[in-house]
Amino acid sequence: MTWAPTGGSFNDPSALNWGVAKKAGRRQFPEKIVDDTIILKRPRRGAKLREEVWQTADGEVTKYNLAYIHHLVCRTDNGRVLGYDNSHDGHHRHFMGQVESFEFTDYQSLAKRFQEEVRELWRQEDEKYG
Repeated sequence: MTWAPTGGSFNDPSALNWGVAKKAGRRQFPEKIVDDTIILKRPRRGAKLREEVWQTADGEVTKYNLAYIHHLVCRTDNGRVLGYDNSHDGHHRHFMGQVESFEFTDYQSLAKRFQEEVRELWRQEDEKYG
């Protein structure tokens, strides 16, 4: 007989052991697979690129956060110049303190869109502050 927290064995039909055993096989908990922050150098000294991604064992992205943060460019939204996430109220885009929903298709397409938008913002910053 193996000890269990309820005082019986894991083979006993206690509600606690039965519930945990039943849930363990069916649920897929997402795992954080990417957690990167890149601190940029000149001409964007102090700015950051942030990427966080969670996915299930079968490869489905369930949560993400992409952000370009530069406090000298954007003084609202914790310095987030541009960002995409789905942490609350669905998929949404942050830009200079404004938030709007957008049509999400897949994470690869979104990451590509984010990179293209950040490059365009950098081009505009270079022209302005150049």
